[in-house]
Amino acid sequence: MSTLRNKVQLIGNLGNTPEIITLESGKKLAKFSLATNENYKNAKGEKVTDTQWHNVVAWNKTAEIIEKYLEKGNEVAIEGKLTSRSYETKEGDKRYVTEIVCNELLMLGN
Repeated sequence: MSTLRNKVQLIGNLGNTPEIITLESGKKLAKFSLATNENYKNAKGEKVTDTQWHNVVAWNKTAEIIEKYLEKGNEVAIEGKLTSRSYETKEGDKRYVTEIVCNELLMLGN
């Protein structure tokens, strides 16, 4: 158990065209949402699809690849780690966000 670490692997579809931000330092940041689907049958035998949405961020070279090749609807496999952070809105309310920081990306489908 000592070798376990914070690791996430998901396969899903982009929910939006990635937002690309270039920082003053020249580093690139890509942000997008990823939808994962799970299918099961309920008690009545009906097929049900449960969709979960995940916030994903990627930096530098990974962000450049995302900017160049990905758009809404593309199927991808990602690997990364979970991070949580908080921030304050203009109104002074505290918000909490959990994101996946993507460090590996595999484009699937066409």
